[in-house]
Amino acid sequence: MKLVGNWSYPTAIRFGAGRISEIAEACVVAGITRPLLVTDKGLANLPVTQSTLDLMEDAGLGRAMFSDVDPNPNEINVAAGLAVYREGGFDGVIAFGGGSGLDLGKVLAFMAGQTRPLWDFEDIGDWWTRADPTGIHPVVAVPTTAGTGSEVGRAGVITNSESHEKKIIFHPKMLPVQVICDPELTVGMPKVITAGTGLDAFAHCVEAYCSPHYHPMSQGMALEGMRLVKEYLPRAYADGSDLEARAHMMSAAAMGATAFQKGLGAVHAMSHPIGAHHHTHHGTTNAVCMPAVLQFNRPAAEGVLTHAAAYLGIEGGFDGFCTYVDGLNASLGIPKTLTDLGVHDPDLDILVRDALNDPSTGGNPVEMTADNTHKLFEAVL
Repeated sequence: MKLVGNWSYPTAIRFGAGRISEIAEACVVAGITRPLLVTDKGLANLPVTQSTLDLMEDAGLGRAMFSDVDPNPNEINVAAGLAVYREGGFDGVIAFGGGSGLDLGKVLAFMAGQTRPLWDFEDIGDWWTRADPTGIHPVVAVPTTAGTGSEVGRAGVITNSESHEKKIIFHPKMLPVQVICDPELTVGMPKVITAGTGLDAFAHCVEAYCSPHYHPMSQGMALEGMRLVKEYLPRAYADGSDLEARAHMMSAAAMGATAFQKGLGAVHAMSHPIGAHHHTHHGTTNAVCMPAVLQFNRPAAEGVLTHAAAYLGIEGGFDGFCTYVDGLNASLGIPKTLTDLGVHDPDLDILVRDALNDPSTGGNPVEMTADNTHKLFEAVL
């Protein structure tokens, strides 16, 4: 089967190997004539980024790049990027990379024409209506990992460097206008990143599927996304040049991020503050937290995960699903505990506070309280 296509849900996606060659055309469709490519420090000098800059330059789009992006981007990165963006007179962003580059790129384009401070647009109630929609610039998103799905999202996660809280900046117009999902861009990912990002996609699918909110389209995407991860993440991990596996994982990432419109849950509510305070990799942190959260959610999620197990060809219903998750983590080299991940002497009271304040909490099928959330954190230490 040839894995190539043009999709239009939730945004226009150019999917297939080699389609990074269409970067200039994607900019034209998005209405961008002077783009700023936004990526992270680790990607800035790699051949995959430099060749994309060459394509931009050859098409008369220049080769401007901003790469002062931390693994967990913060408001300092946003301010630095905005200064470069505004001084350069850019009219759109190419958000390039994993979750950090994609999120920061989208937030820069969102903030380009705003006059209010960044935190005024946190995803609380109707705060997004404070934004001037005419000041939001277009984005072309180019993921180089298969996990976060930020390329199809309407938000960016930015860490407050003072409070060490991850904040979600949201607006419907933050959705990229064009997306290029080229699995060839993910071929060079190290095993540890392949595992962590792939399990981020899996967490998105599992949590969306278990969320009690009603969204049958998301439910279907989440279930099929789980299947793709089950079938193809082990292959991508074992052989990073397996282009078919890489392509299916890019699909799973986009599906998971689309599905979690239905909601996330305790896995993300826990991993957000852990990452903000202890600078752990987001997807890997999700994977460490998931086994304990599955058991925590058993009273409300046993039925739906029994159905998921049947669809995925996993025997044993809910218990079989949990055993599968444990085995998948182990096969991909995921640490069993937060301590093994490098989290030492955490302030559990602060982590619990921040978890309960996280927007993901509302999508968990079992109500999270200070007491049971504290026990959850203890279980993953």
